[in-house]
Amino acid sequence: MNKKYHRLITEQALRECFGKPALEDVIRANLGLDALQGQIGHDEYHFDANAFSKGRAFIEQNRALVRPALERGDAAAARRAFGRLTHTAQDFYAHSNYISLWLARFPADGWPPPEAVDAFDGDLLDGPRLRSGKLYYPLEGLSFIPFLKKVVLPLLPRDSHTWMNLDGPEQGPKFEYAFAAAVQRTLYEYKQTTAGFPAELLALFCG
Repeated sequence: MNKKYHRLITEQALRECFGKPALEDVIRANLGLDALQGQIGHDEYHFDANAFSKGRAFIEQNRALVRPALERGDAAAARRAFGRLTHTAQDFYAHSNYISLWLARFPADGWPPPEAVDAFDGDLLDGPRLRSGKLYYPLEGLSFIPFLKKVVLPLLPRDSHTWMNLDGPEQGPKFEYAFAAAVQRTLYEYKQTTAGFPAELLALFCG
């Protein structure tokens, strides 16, 4: 997802869960994975290049950091860990073919509304047809430059990130489904992360 939409997804999913300053901590960490150092050599941050097992492991590794940080009184570290895992969870729907597989069950002129998307279809999440875009450098990098994208796009394989991503509405109508699924998944990750928290830890986490 483009940074603008990571922010909007996180706000929409979690605005009732966090105070504003705490939510901003989460969002800042979420967006931080799109810094240059997070773009190269970290397929697990974004579920790129079919790194599904590594992406899921990265989510769980960060989830495991949240409660210990809160127990030592470090709410900022807990929110940073949670923010990182939300970024990865959100990118799953934008960088994989999950949405395309889900929509393929419906006729092209009969797609349900985006809010009806099921972000947790086990047959797709664990299915053999699940794929995510690969990054073909250096051409992939050039595709991020708007005036070069039209030139570079025909040169990239169809399994490239540039062809497959649903990072913004310019990618077509499937973006709205990726956005809605990411909202669902972000709230789910919050519930999974905070399950069993005593009231005082939850209050510290949520600000």
